[in-house]
Amino acid sequence: MMNPADDDAVWRALGDPTRRRILDLLRDRARTTGELAEEFPVTRFAVMKHLSVLVDAGLVLVERRGRERFNHLNTVPIRAIYRRWLQPFERHPADALLRLKDQVERAEQPAQPRPKPKNKPKPARKRKGSSR
Repeated sequence: MMNPADDDAVWRALGDPTRRRILDLLRDRARTTGELAEEFPVTRFAVMKHLSVLVDAGLVLVERRGRERFNHLNTVPIRAIYRRWLQPFERHPADALLRLKDQVERAEQPAQPRPKPKNKPKPARKRKGSSR
């Protein structure tokens, strides 16, 4: 289990949209700092500051290869947050109530009007006693 200081660092790191976007990019594969910087309209220095916060929170692990710095996503702190803060609420009655609310709202939506069938010409009926 994470200690409260670690917990706070993860929440603080996740609180910024740029840092969340960095984590999204790292979900696919490890990237160099330069590759990450190219994805944002801010300076490389600004991206490095965001990476520093993510590293301090344990969300990013750094691997140095020569002059390059590869950043890897570390999902362990996110999993710990999930177990501590989200998973217990999955069994909460509120979850069942939200599912019920969704079902009721879907059922209450007005049915889409069905298009009227196009009138097809009716075939001519034979008259009684007609030789045709």
